[in-house]
Amino acid sequence: MSAAVREGVAKSARHQSAYLAAGPEGATPIVFIHGWPELSISWRHQLPVFGGLGFHAVAPDMRGYGRSSVYPRHEDYAVEHATADMIELLDHLGAEKAVWVGHDWGAPVAWSLAQHHPERTHGVATLCVPYMPDGFAPETIIPLVNRDIYPEAELPAGQWDYMLYYRENFAAACAGFEANPRAFVKLAFRAGSPAGKGQPAGTAFTRANNGWFGGAAPPDVPRDETVLTQADEDAYAESLGRNGFFGPDSWYMNGPANMAFAARANPRLEMPALFLHAAYDYICETMDSRLPEPMRAHCADLTEAVVESGHWMAQEKPREVNAALAKWLAAKLPHLW
Repeated sequence: MSAAVREGVAKSARHQSAYLAAGPEGATPIVFIHGWPELSISWRHQLPVFGGLGFHAVAPDMRGYGRSSVYPRHEDYAVEHATADMIELLDHLGAEKAVWVGHDWGAPVAWSLAQHHPERTHGVATLCVPYMPDGFAPETIIPLVNRDIYPEAELPAGQWDYMLYYRENFAAACAGFEANPRAFVKLAFRAGSPAGKGQPAGTAFTRANNGWFGGAAPPDVPRDETVLTQADEDAYAESLGRNGFFGPDSWYMNGPANMAFAARANPRLEMPALFLHAAYDYICETMDSRLPEPMRAHCADLTEAVVESGHWMAQEKPREVNAALAKWLAAKLPHLW
């Protein structure tokens, strides 16, 4: 059974969050938080399912994306502000607590909600990006790089080299994507493959290559129909073309601020937490690196599962993601059903 998806807007004096929703409005919210460079539609396979299961399933466009507020400064995209946006959204929904689900940059927001607002959190689940109790930033994740694949002398930042490219060449990074947003969408949203296992990710060479595409526009490749339909491609391309990449890329420009924000809260999480590893995600690589270690040390009630997918897990393997989320909710939060 699935529920119809509808649109909504949460407005306050400080921010507007456009969102998609499914399921009964008075039910327990399960809020799906997208990452870079996505939209609320990134959760199109989850909303009708969890709405149909009786939750109030909600997926906002995050700040800088879609029909939500766009801001002019890098510092406007610190995780602290996105966390406040989600608390305002929860207030708008008329609920005290939610289950927070995050992917990519949405994961640090979900973890921050659990860390800073445990009183508003039933449980927290993330895809691909584990909990970093000291904040998600190059300074906290580079020390956990798998040096068997990324020797420190040759690739000191490992697969996170691209994050430093944003810091050092922000305008050029934006220009590369904006040269052809549609081509970039088709290039980026692709299924994972076991063939890349044990090999350095291309993001380890971003600075050496003078950017993602060597200073040129992204190559125009066929759309991966296992991940995106034509309608999905159109929606992403239209939104990114309209808003540009300043906002999405600025999420990478707040490492020190995100660390300072994390330092203001207790790092230990007591509520149920779920982490879904993407077996073929070689950037947020959690299968063979130390990246999940801080999460395991600071979550009192952690469940882990592996999905045989690449980075775009919720879109590539929705059935497996939905099953893992539903199993965890039934086991750890049965009173919410």
